[in-house]
Amino acid sequence: MSQSEWAAQIARKLLQDQLPVRWAHTRRVAAQARCLSPILGEDADLLEAAAWLHDIGYSPDLAITGFHPLDGARYLRDVEGADNLVCCLVAHHTCAIVEASERGLASALAAEFGRPRPDLDEALIYCDMTGGRDGTVTTVDARLAEIFSRYDPDHPVNHAIRRAEAALVETVHVIQARMALATTRRLQLAAVG
Repeated sequence: MSQSEWAAQIARKLLQDQLPVRWAHTRRVAAQARCLSPILGEDADLLEAAAWLHDIGYSPDLAITGFHPLDGARYLRDVEGADNLVCCLVAHHTCAIVEASERGLASALAAEFGRPRPDLDEALIYCDMTGGRDGTVTTVDARLAEIFSRYDPDHPVNHAIRRAEAALVETVHVIQARMALATTRRLQLAAVG
């Protein structure tokens, strides 16, 4: 069984029945991850696993701190014995350190989970920010607007996303550019060969 298949089973168990909207989003984020295989190569399965698992900390069964990246990563490490890089990707996904600082959990997050490789961290941001809440593909601007609409202006998520907004938008554009370049190269090679 691949890492992504294993991760899909865990996510399904924790999200499908209890949090069907979160499950729809998670399925789209994983699909977005699969689309990035041209730029990820051998790391594609690992990113897809992290995509499946990125929001499991929302499960009422896992919510300890109320900060889903940390709760999910701790479960993966302590209960599932997951790959360290997958745990770090879940713990730090989508600029989680910014929200962790809003919640007073930045030192715990940093102490327990190192920063993931930047290329994989960026790829997971792209997947999360282009995977709509309803399971559709969306734009980063629409995704940000949707997140802002769900949280009160004084909520830590709203504060964190506002602080990270420019970085999130830029990261999505960087991944889109990498994908466009990979597609161009593939078409050039096909034309030559």
